[in-house]
Amino acid sequence: MGLTRQYLRYGPAALFGLVGSARGRAAFVTLRGERGRCVAVPACEHVFVWDTRKGEKVLILKGLKQEVSCLCPSPDGLHLAVGYEDGSIRVFSLLSAEANITFNGHKAAVTALQYDHLGGRLVSGSKDTDVIVWDVINESGLYRLRGHKDAVTQVLFLKEKNLLVTSGKDTLVKWWDLDTQHCFKTLVGHRTEVWGMALLSEEKRLITGSADSELRVWDITYIQEVKDPDEPESKKSKGSSPRAEENTEDDETLELDEQPEERLVKCSKVGSIMREGRDRVVTLATDQTGKILACHGTDAVLEVFSVLSEEEVQKKLEKKMKKAKKKAKQNSEEEPETSVELSLQEEIQRVTNIRASSKIKSFDLILSPKGELKIVLLLQNNVIESYNLNLSAQVPQAVRASKITIGGHRSDVRTLAFSSDNIAILSAAAESVKIWNRSTLQCIRTMDCEYALCSLFVPGDRHVIVGTKTGKLQLYDLASGSLLETLNAHDGAMWSVALSPDQRGFVTGGADKCVKFWEFELVKDESSVQKRLSMKHVRVLQLDEDVLCVRYSPNQKLLAVSLLDCTVKIFYTDTLKFFLSLYGHKLPVLCMDISYDGTLIATGSADRNVKIWGLDFGDCHRSLFAHDDSVMYLQFVAKSHLFFTAGKDSKIKQWDADKFEHIQTLEGHHQEVWCLALSPNGDYVVSASHDKSLRLWERTREPLVLEEEREMQREAEYEESVAKEEQPVVAGETQGETGLAGRKTIETIKAAERIMEAIELYREEMGKLKEHKAICKAAGKEVPFPVNPILRAYGNITPSAYVLEVFKKVKSSELEESLLVLPFSYVPDLLRLFNEYIQLGSEVELLCRALLFLLKVHFGQITSNHMLVTVIENLKKTTISRVSEARDVLGFNMAGLQYLKREIEAKDEVTFFADATDRFAEKKRKRKKKEKMVLAML
Repeated sequence: MGLTRQYLRYGPAALFGLVGSARGRAAFVTLRGERGRCVAVPACEHVFVWDTRKGEKVLILKGLKQEVSCLCPSPDGLHLAVGYEDGSIRVFSLLSAEANITFNGHKAAVTALQYDHLGGRLVSGSKDTDVIVWDVINESGLYRLRGHKDAVTQVLFLKEKNLLVTSGKDTLVKWWDLDTQHCFKTLVGHRTEVWGMALLSEEKRLITGSADSELRVWDITYIQEVKDPDEPESKKSKGSSPRAEENTEDDETLELDEQPEERLVKCSKVGSIMREGRDRVVTLATDQTGKILACHGTDAVLEVFSVLSEEEVQKKLEKKMKKAKKKAKQNSEEEPETSVELSLQEEIQRVTNIRASSKIKSFDLILSPKGELKIVLLLQNNVIESYNLNLSAQVPQAVRASKITIGGHRSDVRTLAFSSDNIAILSAAAESVKIWNRSTLQCIRTMDCEYALCSLFVPGDRHVIVGTKTGKLQLYDLASGSLLETLNAHDGAMWSVALSPDQRGFVTGGADKCVKFWEFELVKDESSVQKRLSMKHVRVLQLDEDVLCVRYSPNQKLLAVSLLDCTVKIFYTDTLKFFLSLYGHKLPVLCMDISYDGTLIATGSADRNVKIWGLDFGDCHRSLFAHDDSVMYLQFVAKSHLFFTAGKDSKIKQWDADKFEHIQTLEGHHQEVWCLALSPNGDYVVSASHDKSLRLWERTREPLVLEEEREMQREAEYEESVAKEEQPVVAGETQGETGLAGRKTIETIKAAERIMEAIELYREEMGKLKEHKAICKAAGKEVPFPVNPILRAYGNITPSAYVLEVFKKVKSSELEESLLVLPFSYVPDLLRLFNEYIQLGSEVELLCRALLFLLKVHFGQITSNHMLVTVIENLKKTTISRVSEARDVLGFNMAGLQYLKREIEAKDEVTFFADATDRFAEKKRKRKKKEKMVLAML
């Protein structure tokens, strides 16, 4: 076998230039015991935690591949639940920045997350229309709730009652009883999607935001269900079936018709609050106390409302009553009975509007004990703004406390360039040019510019040139960060700029059908004695079509020009005479590059293909289907025939122009990749995308074998197909409102395979043991028994103990799904082993959970199998005794902890009073001392 060509793998080195992604939501988090200072925001697949005072990134919660779609901090402030595009949820510890728990249940992006008030349960809503309740402590799924017909937009736990409220894009608000796991009420008072929901006034009022400028307010009355002995049986029942839903119809005036059979909750519409925004509600939320309500639409205005408490409402009513009585007395001598009610607008008052610098994508708010409201806004243009609002002021005005902007551009980066020493990176967007240090990833210069489309470092790396959408050439000095010169180079957009190989000048191409040649020159500056760099226009090449890209050959003999007519024309640089025309692309060539030896030219087009041509005769060597969308950028690696392409399909790919092979794909960006740049030594690649992120990729020393790469690709495709397969059906369970929380993934299949392998090993070892005993009996002496190498690796444990070890290593969140995949032929052995383990009293809780699930799934087969009757009888006895023992231990421990709690509280009270007495005595002593001094002076 011949020696295959070795390539070196490029791997992700860093993500920078991103403050926060517009997807997901911003959330205040508690770090080092301080609330209202640090804010967590989604940043592509990661979560960044920013210190709003210092404007620094203090923590990064690293994700895997999928983009973050939702965030929710836990009530204790120690954890952050993060939902992703693929439907997975990871719970991070804010102390260690590690993901402790992973839940896989949804098939599509997670759109809503909410903890209950204790933080023990987490509920998630998704684009796949399902709502799943997760047990955070046990790290497992409890149940899946089905009922919505479109994406779920908001989920809310009710603190006092075991109820859940969910809203969706199907215009419905559903109430779920978590004790019976069914929907008992559906609100249909909305004509369009319900985008947001919030609970107010100690959960006695629900407010919903829709696609119009109306915030609908609903009164909630909790019904005490007391059964009357004289009541007929039909009325006693809680409905015809546990899954019966009560729809509340809405007439033209959007008033709710209450049905006589109300259960648990009565919900009636009391009115509406009008927003100033005309578009849909994007986010609607309250602070933790429920005193402040805020919402925003698709514009840059956040509307803040204040919700009166019951005491404040009562005071206002009394005041209003006095006024009404006084007025009635003035009008007539007799005092009539007056009934006064507060309007909804008086109960929920508008405080102020906060106008941000750009469109708001999400917000979070915290009310401090002093009465100051802190608000953080995540904006569309890669900015985080925080505001302070003093609610006690006569006219509350929001004051901007901080703005985090330095970390990135306000708009998409359209051009990138590397300095000749591989250290500095230039990125330019619609409003600014930034220079980054590659090693520290810090922004070292920011310069204002017009809409940039192309750029380059001037030889010497002290100046940069930027070509703009208006056809201007802008020359910047990096030392001072100032704009030295602006020239009107083209009448239309300047699409491309290329440095000449002799480094004395450069060439530009624009939408005015011209290719212009420029030279560097030193001119006398009027303000100083020293000369400064300038640009001089020397030649022009007029063409018939718009110029999209220009490139010099390394020997500077040829100039390649890509035109809007889908061709690439090659000219002699010295005479500007036509040499070759490369045609074959169906759509215009957007990018191209010439190899270091001048033999090959690669062209990337909007038709998704890359063509490799010979520069000697203009023949097409090969056409490669490169991307699933337009090829936006192409560049050769220095001193090789390898090149990189970037596409609108969010991928970056590396190719071999000699063998016409795809080497590797760099996946990381979540939206269109606009441009990339390779360092002169070929060790680094930097790319920019529509997701506002800049990514740095580094060439590692790890060799890349194409066959292995293809195998890994096939494995990834198989894993994807497994996730898309139909979920296994549990026997006897209909596809109703509830279902299993988890879903089949490649991890659950691997876990089931590991359990199967362990049981196979157990069977094999048991068979060997029987044979060994027979041999010993026949020989009449002890023969050494050969130990299985796997069991030896685990410290010479028994085969049954090995099965338990494997079983314990299955993740709690994947246990049910793994057992569901397990074939029934392994279940009898597993039940016998469970009996053995439970008798020994090891892992009782885990084994009982698995046992009950297996009995539920394989009930028919287990009950019809006579061999398992004795096993089940034994299990029944051992399980009941061991569970009662575990319960007794738990009860004893709880009683002990409560006793310790009471002791500590009593001790604290004594200490508190002792401290107060000491302070009082100290004050008395000081006062006497002061009096003595005054008397002495007199």
